[in-house]
Amino acid sequence: MRITKHEHAALRVEAHGSTLVIDPGSFLTGMADLHALEAVVITHEHADHWTPEQLERIFDSAPDAPIFTTAAVAAAIPDRDVTVVSPGDELTAGPFSLRFFGGRHEEIHSSIPLVDNVGVLVDDLLYYPGDSYAVPEGVLVDTLAIPTGAPWLRLGDAMDFTLAVQPRRAFGTHDMTLSVAGRAMHFSRLQWAVEQNGGEFHVLEPGDSLDI
Repeated sequence: MRITKHEHAALRVEAHGSTLVIDPGSFLTGMADLHALEAVVITHEHADHWTPEQLERIFDSAPDAPIFTTAAVAAAIPDRDVTVVSPGDELTAGPFSLRFFGGRHEEIHSSIPLVDNVGVLVDDLLYYPGDSYAVPEGVLVDTLAIPTGAPWLRLGDAMDFTLAVQPRRAFGTHDMTLSVAGRAMHFSRLQWAVEQNGGEFHVLEPGDSLDI
């Protein structure tokens, strides 16, 4: 499996000769060569995780790609092949296996309504929680994409989440709201958390890939 980190929360996963896109949000500048796209996973409704414009760009290359997402996102794109997913669901997208966890977005503030959020485990290898600290209970996580910076995120909580998951390897994502200095500081703390259980932390810039 090859995982390519794009801007903010957008991920491209390549395996089995196919491609899976996760959270093509407003910060994404583009993904090349999506002719083998099997599906798009959208963890929740916020614009930094998907926009209609980003989906249209994707569908220019892969017009029949199905979407797996929450009910709120599905309601906003009624003219596409959309499957509503919930925690506990286990599905396939072409050759990819998808398992979903969590259920709710982390709280930003009591004045802001909570929304549904699903974390996704791809091929029992890559786990991305979306905007949550949902631990995939009973799963030995090979590779964890760790949310690194957000209005809802406290670094200590992200570290505790990482310690709970105990991934074999990890990299930071959801990081466009951080300054260069802040991102480096957060990465160093998350690296410490990963290493406490013998894991390896990888620093990925947009466009960088990790082969697992």
